[in-house]
Amino acid sequence: MTVQVPKSINNEFNQDNYCNLINGDCIDILKKINDKSVHLVLTDPPYNLGQFMHKRNTNLKKMRENQFAYAGWDNLPYDEWFKDMDIFFSESSRILVKGGSLLVFMSIIKVESIIALAEKNGFYYKTTGIWHKTNPMPRNMNLHFVNSTEAWIYFTKGTNTGTFNNEGKLVHDFFETSLTTQGEKKHGKHPTQKPIKLMDRLVGLLSNEGDIIVDPFMGSGTTGVSCKKLNRKFIGVEQNKEYVKIARQRIEEVS
Repeated sequence: MTVQVPKSINNEFNQDNYCNLINGDCIDILKKINDKSVHLVLTDPPYNLGQFMHKRNTNLKKMRENQFAYAGWDNLPYDEWFKDMDIFFSESSRILVKGGSLLVFMSIIKVESIIALAEKNGFYYKTTGIWHKTNPMPRNMNLHFVNSTEAWIYFTKGTNTGTFNNEGKLVHDFFETSLTTQGEKKHGKHPTQKPIKLMDRLVGLLSNEGDIIVDPFMGSGTTGVSCKKLNRKFIGVEQNKEYVKIARQRIEEVS
């Protein structure tokens, strides 16, 4: 059955809506979602690298407009970040159906912390994978290795398997795409925006048509774009009003 997503995006949270874009705190909104009602949590939370990057001898702020380490939302002390992520995993565990999936993008240096938090909250660790950017910024290329990868970590809730639509084909834990294109940023820029091609692949593999997908750290809404394209229901939460506006514009244009 094909889910018909309305052209207008709902502003008021109602879990039965096909698409909810909510300006607010992700924990507050997660607490309003029904128990065992979500099939996939797919998100890109803060990596807790702001203070770490500030202490390093870098000039990222000058080299890249709106660089995440200087955006102000990734500067929590580790203990506070760890506590917030513990609540995130607890609420994600509550709302996911048994066998539902959770995939988070994360810095490779935080993987051990994330796995410990997830297992504490009833998740089964599946794998750590890599997104390889085929055209990374050649920053300091004559001094050291160019940073061209980000990690993602995949879990299932309450069981060691979940939805995996590989159609009998081998799927590597390594996805390769270009950086987000300028066309995908035409409504505005987000410092950690993921490309639609990457999110399409993850949404398609880890969920089915009509499933409810939640992105508690929605940013500029790429997960929502993929959900609408692939006929999934979507709940996206973002604290920044400007990014919610960008997400709404992007999702509304999907035919």
